[in-house]
Amino acid sequence: MALPTRLLVKARPWFAASLLMAWGAPGAEAQARDSTGEESGFSVMPFWTEDQNPADFLDIVGKNTKARWRQLYRQQPPTPPPDRAKAAFILGGLVGDSFLVMAAGDTQQFRNNNQEVLTYSKMLGLGELIAPRLMAQAKMAETGHWGELRDEIVSGHAEMTRLLDQQMDKDLGVLVDLGVWMRVLEAVSAIVADTPDGDIRPLCIGSPALLEDMRTNFATLGKDMQADPLIKQIDQVLREVESLWSRVDEERPTQSTVVKTHAKLKGLMESLTLK
Repeated sequence: MALPTRLLVKARPWFAASLLMAWGAPGAEAQARDSTGEESGFSVMPFWTEDQNPADFLDIVGKNTKARWRQLYRQQPPTPPPDRAKAAFILGGLVGDSFLVMAAGDTQQFRNNNQEVLTYSKMLGLGELIAPRLMAQAKMAETGHWGELRDEIVSGHAEMTRLLDQQMDKDLGVLVDLGVWMRVLEAVSAIVADTPDGDIRPLCIGSPALLEDMRTNFATLGKDMQADPLIKQIDQVLREVESLWSRVDEERPTQSTVVKTHAKLKGLMESLTLK
């Protein structure tokens, strides 16, 4: 049920080569260019594997940019809405915030965000089940055990979707997953949009394969859920962003593509999670 976490397994050749060069993989640039110095089809294989998660992705972003994670914080969401589908998507965004705050190493902000995660978890019937884990996470942040906390957030995200599945709320688990990744991509696209280096632009969306997986995951929602006007916004933005990046196997993404991508993601997250 959970969203597939591969980032670059199906990545297009230019996309994979660009990130390999940004990462500094030995010989990547030589393989991507011919003797005249021109781009030569970019046959470099992807560097990452199928088991990528949001924490792994943020590590990659942090190593390739001057990410100022604290500048990406946002206001707290409103009181949980009665619409459980919207609440699930907001909860996913809050879990995405957990990954961002963990990357920043900000103990107080982590505790504040964790309280919001608990509030929304209770609204979906997960409060008693998830509260002990959230308390343990807060303790890890307080004592500076960030490595352990990283693993715990990854496991906690997976447990949320599993528990919702057990409650016969599979659609809500899908929306949590989508909320996590769309919040992370919103933040990362902001970083890339503020960075003039063209080599890191592909980091804006993680991978075309990730967008495909997110749309595939959306398609698993029940027909009534997909028809919900609020939820349809998610699919619409995914399609629009996927269209913006549809030619990355033929040409380098432009700064305009990055800026438009961030605007669409930010608009969606503000509409569905902050109002």
